Amino acid sequence: MKKALSSEQLEPLIVTVRGHRVVLDADLARLYEVSTKALNQAVKRNSSRFPADFAFQLEVSEFERLRSQFVTSKTQAADSKGEIQRWSQTVTTSERRGGTRIPPWAFTEHGALMAANVLRSGRAVQMSVFVVRAFVRLREHVAANTAILKRLAEIDKTLLQHDEARRIGFHTDDD
Repeated sequence: MKKALSSEQLEPLIVTVRGHRVVLDADLARLYEVSTKALNQAVKRNSSRFPADFAFQLEVSEFERLRSQFVTSKTQAADSKGEIQRWSQTVTTSERRGGTRIPPWAFTEHGALMAANVLRSGRAVQMSVFVVRAFVRLREHVAANTAILKRLAEIDKTLLQHDEARRIGFHTDDD
């Protein structure tokens, strides 16, 4: 029996590229239990369903930057078989040729959902719900962090105003 994945396990697979939170094609294919080649072929056959804000292919420089980040990062989420994967394994290996030859595709939340639709497999549809929930949780985290940072800025401003009003330290009447 396969271990159920949760949105918390998917969050490490979501990275930021070009200001968008995305899942790379190899990770999405693994979640949907299809080969990366099958995923990319389905996307290519249905290219009109994947505008640039749904999916885009990484530039070589973006891919290299991500690869260097992944190789040095800590252990990531478990795969569908419950095995722990390292980013360096996911990004730099291929089943046959010893490495990725072309930069991967990156799928936004909407692109990941559309990919599940074009793959038409039960597993892809089932996992798309988890992918969307992971994106939603990340948005909630960002919103919470933004609110906290705003509140800290307000407190800092209040403290600075308070310190100026108190004039702490030795002062002469000329100050």
